[in-house]
Amino acid sequence: MANVGEIIAFVLYILLVIGVGVFFLFKDKNQKGEKDFFLGGRQLNGLVAALSAGASDMSAWVLMGLPGAIYMYGLGQVWISVGLVIGTILAWIFVAPRLRRYAILAKDSITIPQYLTNRFLTDSKLLQVVCAVIFMIVYCIYGASSIKACGTLFNTLFGLDERIAMAISAVVIILYVFMGGFNAVCWTDFFQGMLMLLAMMITPIVAVAVMNKGDVSSMFVASEVSENYYNLLSSGKFDWESISTILTGLGWGLGYFGMPHIIVRYISIKSEKEMKRSQIVGSFWTTIICAFAVVVAIVGRKYFGAGVEGTKEQIFVLMARDVFPAFIGGIIITAILAASMSTADSQLLASSSAFASDVYKSVLRKNANDKEIMWVGRIVIIVISVLAFVIAFLGTGEKPIVSGFSTIMGLVDTAWSAFGASFGPIILLSLYWRRLNYKGATAGIIVGFVVDIIWLVLFDYGAESVVYNTGLYEIIPGFICGLLAAVITSLCTEAPSKEITDLFDKVNAAKNVES
Repeated sequence: MANVGEIIAFVLYILLVIGVGVFFLFKDKNQKGEKDFFLGGRQLNGLVAALSAGASDMSAWVLMGLPGAIYMYGLGQVWISVGLVIGTILAWIFVAPRLRRYAILAKDSITIPQYLTNRFLTDSKLLQVVCAVIFMIVYCIYGASSIKACGTLFNTLFGLDERIAMAISAVVIILYVFMGGFNAVCWTDFFQGMLMLLAMMITPIVAVAVMNKGDVSSMFVASEVSENYYNLLSSGKFDWESISTILTGLGWGLGYFGMPHIIVRYISIKSEKEMKRSQIVGSFWTTIICAFAVVVAIVGRKYFGAGVEGTKEQIFVLMARDVFPAFIGGIIITAILAASMSTADSQLLASSSAFASDVYKSVLRKNANDKEIMWVGRIVIIVISVLAFVIAFLGTGEKPIVSGFSTIMGLVDTAWSAFGASFGPIILLSLYWRRLNYKGATAGIIVGFVVDIIWLVLFDYGAESVVYNTGLYEIIPGFICGLLAAVITSLCTEAPSKEITDLFDKVNAAKNVES
């Protein structure tokens, strides 16, 4: 159970994030247009954009799920960290600056579906609707992981029923997104990103110091690790088990090219100068976070032995509570709550903007004004939150109704792969392939998503009840098939018009585009 110090730290944090929402509610009350609410007026500075992108990416799974997996199964799981670092660096270098320029020049697009439609200068709304539907489905699953993490955390610390804790967390997230929009989300993400980085770096260092002093009050009896626990090859040899583990880990990096709530940060940055700052800070932040996720797991194994295997996703929480005084430990643990909320708020805003701007305004109510669009977006935020809560609820308890929803890592890798396979190939092709056309982009998104889901159901690398366990993460076949579908469809249909290729050439030649 939590003590007074931990409770004070949590209360202060909740007040802080709600306060940020209230601040931006009043600060931006005279400029609440669609672009302001969903993109912050495209005025985000480089530092905030970088940490916001990182914090919205690295949800509680990087403090709980990833260290838990490495703690339990060994260094063979570190390939996920390697893949994430490579992916984020490549995305900041090859996607971020070019996507920002293209979004501005393509009719000042403010959402990813808008960009993909305006990229082809078409009046068809099919692609926007397809994107919005995928957003709604996947963000329900993704949001559920964040809400579940909050529930697990509150249950561990306060003994509060996990379902009640999840409901409270969902309400808090809704409140500050509802009030402040994109600015509130990004600034809270900024503070949360700083807190996450501090927590991940300090906790294992202090734990090592405590072990060296021999002052470990709750240390479990050390236990032997498996033969290949410290081997980067999960099986200890270069066989398919090790190869598939490496490919799966590296495959996580593909997700960065198509993660809407991350790449929308790229198009919100206010200048080319700020973009360069974001590239450096964003790449450095993710590298440090992923590296220390590994450190937390290895130090945790030394600190606790195998004594927390039943609750492996709580290794970071248990370590922080054991090595720090109550209040400081409460602040450190709050980083997990920060990580959960920073991802959930971004996901809610991305899904609400996709529906409000790309379906409601474009298809259902073409004459809707900015105020109406914002209220529709807020209603969608509530709907997505409720659905995410239901999914998390179904995976909670000693005997969860849906076993596939029972772990944070399981929910995250499902959502991550769906987005990466659907949008990753198309974002890359739209930026770098002149011959890509509207039909090819639409086909690529649909095929990538469908193949990803089929692979998840039939051949999922982490499931037991599948037709055949390939050991390969579904994002890889989904990404490849989506890429092939886009290329083949584009080559088999009419070439893009001169207006479309002229726009591509204009972006290609641009070096400095201001919003």
